[in-house]
Amino acid sequence: MSPAETPPEQQPHHDPDQRGPRPRRALWTFVVWAVVYALDQVTKVLAVAHLEPGVVRPFVGQVLQFHLIRNPGAAFSFATGATWIFTVLAAVVVVVVVRMARKLRSLPWALAFGFLLAGATGNLTDRLLRQPGFARGHVVDFLQLPHWPIFNVADASICVAAVFIAVLAVRGVGLDGSRQTREGSTPSEADRA
Repeated sequence: MSPAETPPEQQPHHDPDQRGPRPRRALWTFVVWAVVYALDQVTKVLAVAHLEPGVVRPFVGQVLQFHLIRNPGAAFSFATGATWIFTVLAAVVVVVVVRMARKLRSLPWALAFGFLLAGATGNLTDRLLRQPGFARGHVVDFLQLPHWPIFNVADASICVAAVFIAVLAVRGVGLDGSRQTREGSTPSEADRA
């Protein structure tokens, strides 16, 4: 008997609230990571090869300028005397993000994790491989905006990730893509109550 000939009471019932699990989004995390990490590393190589340290070179008028410095601290030259601490923290962030990315089912969270991973690994690469030595390397910063500390693509990527994460947290979007209501339940749970 074909489905068209099956009486309605015997046809399978599909509840729209009982969808299968969302597809995993980890691939998007690693795509964003690969693109942004490559951009960060290439721009740093070009900056070191073509810019003179401490010399400001206009790029987009006074809005964006090139200004090459070596930063021993965190993003935006914070805590310059604690290079090894930031190396350890960046390594921890990388491990945590990679482990959590495998569970992601939300595309916006996957993108946020991709930007965070790219920023952390971009600057971690500098700390591990650049002078003055392993785990103490100085990060290459070369982008300058008015009234803003000198930064690089990895720093910008971390800022993008922070904005993504803040917006997702405020909107109550979970790593699995579900949304929380103000009472803490998902919309589908609230509808059933």
